[in-house]
Amino acid sequence: MKKIFVIAACFMAVLFAGCGVGNYSVSSGSPDEGYVTFVSGSAYTIDVNVDGQTYTCKTVKEIPHKTRRDIKKTAQNTITLKPGTHTLKVSADGKEIYSQKVFISAQETKIIKL
Repeated sequence: MKKIFVIAACFMAVLFAGCGVGNYSVSSGSPDEGYVTFVSGSAYTIDVNVDGQTYTCKTVKEIPHKTRRDIKKTAQNTITLKPGTHTLKVSADGKEIYSQKVFISAQETKIIKL
């Protein structure tokens, strides 16, 4: 009788030892942000107004024979935004050269040609 009790106790210990304690939540993936980069025939400094906030950045020189090249994201040429619709106004040397509403998706890099 003692033997059955010991076997049952061991069985119950093994059965309950496999249960985890508490809930675990793991969150992974990409950050919830999108990017805007400006390209033109030559590299120059521009002022970009996004929904009332002004940024100063540089354009990336467009290379016509490389149509599918990746543009390196740097602090000098990329603006990081929350996903959604934004009003962009770009000016260079005090003149407005671009004004448009754009929709930015999460992890999307919107390339705007000036």
